[in-house]
Amino acid sequence: MAQISPKLLIPESFQVSRDDITGQLGLIWELIKTPLIVPLLNLGVYVCLAMSLMLFMERVYMGIVIILVKLFWKKPDKRYKYQPIQDDEELGTSNFPVVLVQIPMFNEKEVYKISIGAACGLSWPADRLVIQVLDDSTDPAIKLLVEQECQRWASKGVNVTYQIRENRTGYKAGALKEGLKRSYVKHCEYVAIIDADFRPDPDFLRRSIPFLVHNPDIALVQARWRFVNADECLLTRMQEMSLDYHFTVEQEVGSATHAFFGFNGTAGIWRIAAINEAGGWKDRTTVEDMDLAVRASLRGWKFVYLGDLQVKSELPSTFKAFRFQQHRWSCGPANLFRKMVWEIIQNKKVKFWKKVYVIYSFFFVRKIIAHMVTFSFYCVVLPLTILVPEVKVPIWGAVYIPSVITILNSVGTPRSIHLLFYWILFENVMSLHRTKATLIGLLEAGRANEWVVTEKLGDAVKKAAEAAKNKTNAKAPRRFRFKFSDRMNTLELGFAAFLFLCGCYDFVHGKNNYFVYLFLQTITFFITGIGYVGTII
Repeated sequence: MAQISPKLLIPESFQVSRDDITGQLGLIWELIKTPLIVPLLNLGVYVCLAMSLMLFMERVYMGIVIILVKLFWKKPDKRYKYQPIQDDEELGTSNFPVVLVQIPMFNEKEVYKISIGAACGLSWPADRLVIQVLDDSTDPAIKLLVEQECQRWASKGVNVTYQIRENRTGYKAGALKEGLKRSYVKHCEYVAIIDADFRPDPDFLRRSIPFLVHNPDIALVQARWRFVNADECLLTRMQEMSLDYHFTVEQEVGSATHAFFGFNGTAGIWRIAAINEAGGWKDRTTVEDMDLAVRASLRGWKFVYLGDLQVKSELPSTFKAFRFQQHRWSCGPANLFRKMVWEIIQNKKVKFWKKVYVIYSFFFVRKIIAHMVTFSFYCVVLPLTILVPEVKVPIWGAVYIPSVITILNSVGTPRSIHLLFYWILFENVMSLHRTKATLIGLLEAGRANEWVVTEKLGDAVKKAAEAAKNKTNAKAPRRFRFKFSDRMNTLELGFAAFLFLCGCYDFVHGKNNYFVYLFLQTITFFITGIGYVGTII
């Protein structure tokens, strides 16, 4: 058989420039661009535009409903039966239900006193209040400190118990589940869950419990989070903007229209009977709070959100802690959606429109589409269209719709409106991690059940600042120093390089002036890539 010459397999145009590698790469690019790259990129544009429209319609719907709620809806105490529980000299404390307060902890050295002190200071009859400190700490020194704090309050007559487990099976869900098994809990009707960095006001129970007492179909009363360290750094300001929309709009709309929203995991009071009927706490995902809320809702229970009842809490002020938190918050809902979507569809106890709301609006658009479209469109597809000018992105999809969505997202925090542009850039960076986590949850990949407790700093930052201000090292908090390599985030740096190249190409050859956005987005990716974000203690 005659030997086939390699020249017969290579187009003549390639043979002319065989020694010119750059020229050959250019020819290969031209060869595959029209039949392969352009159709794929066009498909990506159409998919991203469709997702943008879905998110746009969701935000407009939420905006219209929240306006109607604020103007015409009755307040929760008017929509439901509500009567404050009064002290009665004749009845004593018997007209107050027995309430359990659970405080899950894990190595909370900086904040354990805050939550225990706030729970013990609640204005509720002492003989009708049981406080459980569920300590899963692995550090013996911290466990001793927490136990001593519990003993200190117990010596003052507060019914506080210190509970530990042999292992951390199920993480927070496992601790809460184990706490409900205690014999003394059978006398409790309701359970308030307070995370270690949360500090409810003394009237927290008096303002929330009456909704549960007078409305037997209500399973959950959720309070709003208020952040004590929102002004600590730019990272906490960005988080405040995102979370304020969640509380001001999403929670309020869900409560007012369908009496359903996702339990936030803390600062809420549950009817224990509803928890048991829904199947109790489960640790199959990293969002055990949302899991329980969906299961309880499918059994016909209603939820009430009290936007006026605010509980102080702390935002993660280091970028590493924030990334771990966002991974859990993005991966968990996607994984739960994968496991529960068919169960929701088959459910016969709730109305059709409530199922549509839970599947489409609550899960699909907010927990999946919102993350994916932000990253795929503005960090991948749009920059690639600059390199492939044959693919066009309509101006309404690239500018107008994103602008409206952004404005609607910012209504929850009007005081930070001047930070809106940087918030957009930062959210685009975080969408990289949220999209990655969402895909891990949907595919149930390696890190689907990863649980890293969000680091809390308590008053450490304030004390360090005061020590520096007073220029004294006496009893100043220990300063942690990080190696530069520990703060390097290669994924962000890689995207910074990609966006920079696309921006340079658009500056030289482009016509849409996207390079302005691309260079600013490059700077944001680079800043987060070198870890220069948040508080570094």
